[in-house]
Parts: sequence; structure tokens; C-alpha cells
Amino acid sequence: MTSLLRHRDACVYLAGQTLSTIGDNALWLAMAIWVKLLTGSNSEAGLVFFFFIAGMSLAPATGVLVDRVRRRPLAAVANLVAAGLVCLLLLVHGRDQVPVIYAVMFGYGILGALLGSAQTALLPSLVPADLLGEANSLLQVGSQGMKIFTPLLGAGLLAWIGAAPVIWLDAGTFGVAAACLAALSLREPRPAPAGTSWRAELTAGMRYCWRTPVLRKLLVTAVLALTVIGFMETISFAVVSQGLHRTPPFLGVLVAIQAAGAIAGAVAAAPVMRRLGELVTIATGLLLLGAGALVLMTSLLGLVVAGSVLLGLSVAWINIAAVTLIQRRTAPELIGRVDAALIFASTGPQAVSIAVGAALITVVSYRVLLAAIAAMMVVCFGYLLTGRAAGATSVDAQPAAKDTLEPGVVAEASSWPD
Repeated sequence: MTSLLRHRDACVYLAGQTLSTIGDNALWLAMAIWVKLLTGSNSEAGLVFFFFIAGMSLAPATGVLVDRVRRRPLAAVANLVAAGLVCLLLLVHGRDQVPVIYAVMFGYGILGALLGSAQTALLPSLVPADLLGEANSLLQVGSQGMKIFTPLLGAGLLAWIGAAPVIWLDAGTFGVAAACLAALSLREPRPAPAGTSWRAELTAGMRYCWRTPVLRKLLVTAVLALTVIGFMETISFAVVSQGLHRTPPFLGVLVAIQAAGAIAGAVAAAPVMRRLGELVTIATGLLLLGAGALVLMTSLLGLVVAGSVLLGLSVAWINIAAVTLIQRRTAPELIGRVDAALIFASTGPQAVSIAVGAALITVVSYRVLLAAIAAMMVVCFGYLLTGRAAGATSVDAQPAAKDTLEPGVVAEASSWPD
């Protein structure tokens, strides 16, 4: 971390991204709670996350954009657009305007996919390759550190004053992120022309994942895991109301506790990856996530707190190791599309599972859904560690050889399904 903080651009960028998460973390939970208060429905509150994930399903298009223009100005403009978008939430005054919240969250998802891929692709240009794990960990520390108090801030402001302060806060932090991007000394070369069809550009990242064994493992695991993880978006309200018998704003307390666990996980992630490799770190995180889901089945506050800590730690390990794996195993000109391919492969199952979870929770106990999550995490753990790919993911793994990927051209993978 000390070596990383000697790089001026890295410090400016990481500071901007960390401050930006203040508004993000305050907004997303506040919007779900807001819908819950306006409608009284767990299902309609869960749909806030569904529309966000649905917007992220456009990741293949945003990934092409990330790889075809300079990433720094693109990210700066996207932050400013996001600031304007969230201000539309000021139009919401009652239950009849709930669709406006859904529409804004859909756009928020599109911009989230673009900014996520841009960050994954931009970071290797800002820090040395041997510090990528530390940089990704520091981003998680900052993001999760903000989650300790920002969800409470968002939920508290919503309950005390209303949604307007939360909306202005998020818009302001997007502006801060844009300013930090503009302050970077990084000067990016103009990307080479694609030289391929639009369709080939859209599918390039997915094909590359499929022909790279380690990334294929990651892709399949993401699809399997997120077919059930989306249940958690609605389950969280049930854990608070049915398990702990608390009011909806108490969810902010559990999110803050989960963030504390994520900080601990982020601090440990880089040394764990150096010892175990990225893939084993992801697998361990999945197993811990399943354990956390089982603990949330209880009605004891202390155990629910412990389960929230486990969830936070596991998500940090999974996120940091997955991003680092992508950055280390992908040629620079394709990172945006590869990251977008993983986002796209994840958003479909996650969107469906959020919608299914919102429906199922009206007819089955939330504890049954938690048990399903735990069972799938065990399946994913076993799959991820089978085969030769598991041993090929040490921290020293290098990006694919240049003869595998020419700039702008991706060879057809014969094993890619139609």
C-alpha cells in the first residue's frame, strides 16, 4: 500500500472514486427504503434493484465504448451525466411517481456498467502491474468504508427530512469524481480503429472469456452464483422485518455492519491472493458467502450481525480477486469488453433472480431462499476448483499472448455455443 500511495495519479483517482461512493451508497439503499415506505411492499422495494441490474445488461455496448475511446474523458463525462440523471428523482412526490425511481435506476445501471468497465480498464494504466491487487483492495476499502456510515446517512436523511438531501449528495459526489478524473496527468493514446463489424465488437469480450480457461471458469461461476444471489435483495427486508422485527430503516445498520466485514476482507485480499491465487480466493469467498446466508436464517441479532460480517468479507474477496484476475489475464485493448462480458453474463441471472426472489418471498419463507443460496455457493465452490484452470491463476499469471488477440480482432472460438 505504501508503494501504491507514492503514485500521484493513483492517489487522485482512488480518492475521487472513494468520495463518489458516498453518494452511491447513500442513494441505492435509500431508494429501496423510499419505495417500501411509499408502497408498503417488499416486492416493489426489491424491484429497485431489478431495474438497476436490468440497466447493467447493456454492458456489452458500454464495454465497446470503453475500448474504443479514451477512458479518462469517457469516465468523466459519464459521471456528469449520472449527476444529472439522479436529479430527476426530485420529481418523485408520491406512490404514482414510483416508476420514475425505476427509470432512474435503470439509467443508473447503464452508467454503472460503463463506469465499472472503465475503472477496470483504466487502473492498469495508473499503477504498476505488481500493485493491481493492492489498488483494487484499496478501492474496496474506500468503498466499503463509506458503506459503514453512508447507508445510515441515506436512510436517516430519508426518514428525517426526505429524499432530496440524498439525491443532491449523490449528484455532488459524481461531480467530485469527474473533477478528480480531469485532474489526472495521464495522457492516453487514441485507440486503434476496430476494423471489425459492430456485432464482432459486441461479442469480442465474451468470446475471449470462453477461449481462456480461467476466465471461462469465472464466467460460468458468476452465472451459477447469481441465479440465487439476487434473492438477497428482497430477503434483506424480510430478515429485518420478519426475523428481527425491526423497521425498514434498520437495514441501514446491517449494511453498515456488512461494510465493516468487507473492509476486513479488502485489507486481507492482496496477501491472500498472493498466497492462494485469484481463483482460489474467489472460491473461498463463495464458501464464506454461503456460510453467511445460513447464519442469517436465525432470529438472533448477534448471529445476524455475524452473518452480515461474513457476507461483507466474502463479497470483498470475490470482487477484488475477480477484477484482478481480469486485469492480469486480458490484453489492455480488450479489458473493457471482457469486464463488460462478465457484467453482462452476471446481470441476466441476477435480474431474473431478483424478480423471482421478489415473487417467491410472498409464498415461501425467506429462510428457504437463504438455504438455496448456501447450497448454490457450495456447488460453485466445487466447480471453480475442478480442472486444470485452478492451478493456473497465481498472482504472477500474465495476460494472454499477443498472438491470441490482435488489436481489434478476436478469432472465432470453435467451442463457443451459438
